[in-house]
Amino acid sequence: MTSSDSAGPPANPTAVSGAMLIGAQDVHGEHGEVRGVDPRTGESLEPAYGLGGTAEVERATRLAQEAFGVYRQTSPEARAAFLDSAASNIEALGDVLVGRVVAESGIPEARVRGELARTTNQLRLFAATVRAGDWLGARLDTPDPTRAPLPKPDLRQRKIPLGPVAVFAASNFPLAFSVAGGDTASALAAGAPVVVKAHSSHPGTSELVGRAVRAAVAEHGLPEGTFSLLFGAGRDLGTALVRDPRIAAVGFTGSRSGGLALVEAAAGRAVPIPVYAEMSSVNPVVLLPGALAEKGAALGAEFIASVTTGAGQLCTSPGLVFAVDADAAATDAFLAAAAASVEQAPAAAMLTTGIARAYQEGVDRLAARPGVTAVAAGASDESIDACGRVGLYVTDGATFLADESLRDEIFGATSLVVRVRDLDQLREILDGLEGQLTATVHAVESDHPTAATLLPTLELLAGRVLFGGWPTGVEVGHAVVHGGPFPATSAPATTSVGTRAIERFLRPVSYQNVPDALLPSELRADNPLGIRRRVDGEPGRV
Repeated sequence: MTSSDSAGPPANPTAVSGAMLIGAQDVHGEHGEVRGVDPRTGESLEPAYGLGGTAEVERATRLAQEAFGVYRQTSPEARAAFLDSAASNIEALGDVLVGRVVAESGIPEARVRGELARTTNQLRLFAATVRAGDWLGARLDTPDPTRAPLPKPDLRQRKIPLGPVAVFAASNFPLAFSVAGGDTASALAAGAPVVVKAHSSHPGTSELVGRAVRAAVAEHGLPEGTFSLLFGAGRDLGTALVRDPRIAAVGFTGSRSGGLALVEAAAGRAVPIPVYAEMSSVNPVVLLPGALAEKGAALGAEFIASVTTGAGQLCTSPGLVFAVDADAAATDAFLAAAAASVEQAPAAAMLTTGIARAYQEGVDRLAARPGVTAVAAGASDESIDACGRVGLYVTDGATFLADESLRDEIFGATSLVVRVRDLDQLREILDGLEGQLTATVHAVESDHPTAATLLPTLELLAGRVLFGGWPTGVEVGHAVVHGGPFPATSAPATTSVGTRAIERFLRPVSYQNVPDALLPSELRADNPLGIRRRVDGEPGRV
C-alpha cells in the first residue's frame, strides 16, 4: 500500500488532521495507524495517524538532500530569524498545544507550560548562538612565504554541517526532546535539514509543533525539505531512516535497546554515520557522613521530591543513593523522612500503559532480589489507566556489589538506597558503575576532603557532577553537559543540551591558499560577518 497526499494543510493552524508532514505536503500513510491515548483514562484520541513506510522515508530524505545545498548556505542572520519564527509559531499555539500535550501524556499542565517555555527558549538560544558565530570555529594561520626550509601556507578553517539529520522524538518530553526539541534545534542551527520520526505516544502534539516549524520554513522562503515529520510503527521506519544514504547523522533520546539498534544500523551502512543517542542512566547520589549527620531528614524529603518529579520518568531521576553509614542513626533519619514523603506521594499517570507495565515489572524484579527490603510505597489509584506508584527500597553495600542487576535503571518513581559500610566500599561501588548522565554529592564542609578525593572518579563516571541539589532539572545554557560515558550516551564527547549540542552536526574543513574572493564569508580578510576568529593561535580576534 502507498501513502496519499491531502489537498493541503488544515485552514486552522491549531487543527490536527492525522497527516505526516513531508516537505510542504500533508501525507496520509497507509501502513497502519496510531492514535494518541490519554494515559489517565485510556481514552483514544482523534484523529488516527496513518503510518509511513520506506517510500515516505525516501521521499522525505530526498527532499532533505535537495534542501541541504541551499539551506547550509543561508546566512547566520537568515537562519537565526527562521529559528526565532519557529519559536514564535509554537508559542502562538498556546492553550491548544498545552491541552493536547496534557491529553496525550498525562503530564500536569504546569509542567507542560514550563516545558513549552524551555522549548521555545531553546530555539531562541540557538538563534543567538548562530548570530554570535563562535560555532563556526573560524581559525586563520597567517602565511609566511619567506619561512625556511619551506614556506608557510595560508590556512583557514571553519565548520560546516554534516548533512541531513534524522531526529527521533522522545516519549517523556513531548516538546523539549521531541519535534522541535534540542536535537532538531541544534541541527537546524548547524545548517542541517531535519527529518523527525515522531513518537507514537503524542502524535497530535507532534503534528501541531511540526506545522509550526513548517510554517516558519515557508515564511522564510527556505526549501521545503528543510523539515519533515514522519510517523511509523515499531522500529521499521526508524531503521529505514537511519539506513537511508542521504541521512548524515542521527539524534536520539530513549531506551538503551532502541538507541543501540540505531547505532548498529548506522554502523552497518556502506558509509557509517554518527548516532548521538542519549539512552539510560541511574544518576547515583552520594550522601557523605557530615551531610547525613547535619541534615539527613531534610535530604530525605528533598530526595523523594526529585524521585517523583515527572512520575520518575526523567532521564536524570535519582535511581540510586549511596549513604555512607558512618552514623547509623543519621542514615535512619534520612530513610525515615524519605519513607514519610513516599507514603504521602499520590499516584500519578505515567506516559503510556506500556511504560507503566514495564515500570511495574522492574519494581517487581527489584523487590524480589535477595537482600533488598521495601521501605515504603506510595498510593495507588485504580481509576488511572497507566498508574505509577512511588516506591523506596534499601540494601547494603555488600549485597549491591554482589548483584549486578541492582544497577539497572527502573524508568519510574522508584529508587534504591544503599547503606555503604565505609568510604573504601563506596569507592569500590563507584568504580564498578556504568557511565551516567549525572553524579551528585551531598557534603558539608567537614566532608570536603573526602569529596575532593571522589571528584576524579565522578568526572570519569558522569557528564554532569553536582554538589548539593538533585539531578532532575537540566539548565539549558552554554556550560551544561547532558551526556556522559556509555551507556548513558553513544557519544561521550558530546552533549544533547546546551549550545555545544550544535557541534554534533558539524565537521571542520581547512582551506589552504584559497583566494580571498573565493573563501566563505567567515574566513575572508575583511571578516564581513564581524565574528571572533582565532588568528595564529590567539583567541577572540575580530
